[in-house]
Amino acid sequence: MSSRSVEPRRCAECFRLGDCLRVVAVWLGIAGALLCLFAGAAYAAGPPDAALAQLLRDARAEADTPGACAQPAVDRLVRIYCARQIRVGVRTEYPLFATLNEGVRSGYEIDVVRAIARRLGVGVEFANVKAATRIPMLADDSVDLVVATMGDNTQRETQARFIRPHYYQSQTVIVGPRDLAVTGWGDVHGLNLCVTVGNGSNAEMMSRHARLMLFDDAEALPDRLADQTCTLAAQDNSFFDYYFTDPGFAARFSVKFGLAQVPWGMGVALTGADRLARALDLMSQIFHRDGVFLAAAHANRIGERFLRQQQVRWRRPECNTDTGSNDPGCVIPPSNATLQPTRFSAGVGAFEAWFGRLTGFPLQLPMLQTQPAWLLFLDGIVNSFILIVGVLVATLGFALLFGAAMASRWRLLRWTARGITIVLQSSPILLTLVIAAAIIRAFFTYSPAVALGSAIVALGLTNGGNAGQAIAEAYLSVCAERAGSHISRTDLFVRALSRAATQIVAFLINAAKGTPIASFIGAPELLSALTDISSFASGRATTYTLVLIFYTGIVIAVVWSCRRFQRFLERGRLLV
Repeated sequence: MSSRSVEPRRCAECFRLGDCLRVVAVWLGIAGALLCLFAGAAYAAGPPDAALAQLLRDARAEADTPGACAQPAVDRLVRIYCARQIRVGVRTEYPLFATLNEGVRSGYEIDVVRAIARRLGVGVEFANVKAATRIPMLADDSVDLVVATMGDNTQRETQARFIRPHYYQSQTVIVGPRDLAVTGWGDVHGLNLCVTVGNGSNAEMMSRHARLMLFDDAEALPDRLADQTCTLAAQDNSFFDYYFTDPGFAARFSVKFGLAQVPWGMGVALTGADRLARALDLMSQIFHRDGVFLAAAHANRIGERFLRQQQVRWRRPECNTDTGSNDPGCVIPPSNATLQPTRFSAGVGAFEAWFGRLTGFPLQLPMLQTQPAWLLFLDGIVNSFILIVGVLVATLGFALLFGAAMASRWRLLRWTARGITIVLQSSPILLTLVIAAAIIRAFFTYSPAVALGSAIVALGLTNGGNAGQAIAEAYLSVCAERAGSHISRTDLFVRALSRAATQIVAFLINAAKGTPIASFIGAPELLSALTDISSFASGRATTYTLVLIFYTGIVIAVVWSCRRFQRFLERGRLLV
């Protein structure tokens, strides 16, 4: 009996113990599942998400407050909610990143902008921008945000507020014909290198003595390579990646070398956009962490390596915080594009600020701020004086030569001179410049001096031929009047110079006014120098206004000098 009574008791105890263990196991499973769920929720709604949500709630509430939207100093984030849309500057012809075809926008950056608008809960108003207009449009409040392949560097940091973390990264590549031996900067010296205005690498390329030709839009570069206007072209590798998918382009051209790895940043205005910048910083963290940027890149078939690295970084606990965008261990610093300042840059900056306060006009003098720009500016002025003096001397010399030839007794010489003059008069000055440069370069290696010499010859020929024709016509007139008199041909020619003085002076002035066009063939005069400066510095309006002022002053001085020369001729002092 006792043995049978003990056994059921033991079985009952085992049953109760098994039940307990099963219950404990179930509860442990439920707890684990809840822990995983809560952990996932905490990851998906961590500190950046909470901070962003609170920031957007506050901005919406402020926008809904009566009278708030009419306040002049309201932050741009609040204004976005007031307007229920965000104004964004984007490119229109940057394949795979931002294009506009038949009214439809597409590309990686377009998808990024739409993701931002969805997170904000507003619509999008797109505005077309170029490299040269991106930052000015932020400054004059034409757009709230720029997402336009804009590299973040130390120079631009003074002009716009860049959003961090960055949404892409690229480097500048030099592209040229496959059969052209270019492996480094030593091979670029003197070659025609086409770039876009505002490219952050332009300063370095200019300092390497490359001859820059500027374009407002990158999409012009492949065509100018194809028609040989450009020997080489420089642009982001992300831009050329698309064109190298074309077998025809890839068969003709190749990447020679690269430089300047640069992170791309969205940009907002330096002032009045603190809350908008903060919201975008947090949003960029989240977009990297959650793969929003990565998904947009994959959908548009662009390189993903940088974005995958960034996703790993922003999933780290130390970066996935509401202060991660300010952590040097998490964000990429801007590329260093700081140029050596001039000794007087501080004074120039103070003058710019004073002038701006006084007139309301944002005066910018980049040619006085940095040493490379200052040296370019000085060289441009010196070369312009050399060019102007050379052109005046060449014009006068060719005028005397053509005048004497067309007044010659020798029919062959006379008709040859007249034929050359007719050709020069019928040819556009640009064509004459190009032909003169091509002929001179056939005998000499390209250099700034060769380009100046080509311009002097071309401008001197064109204006001297016209002045020479006036001299010859005056000579024939004097001969008719003095028919039968015993005056030597030399005396007649001198009298003809006096009679043609007005026309000679007119063509001398015209030659001086035409010297800025010499920049077309690479002559390093002031217009060319300031064009190079504007390729890597802001202040294009001020820069080209200075060109106008300089040449206006030069022409006034030339006119004054030529009028005195005209009076000298007309008084007959050269008559013998």
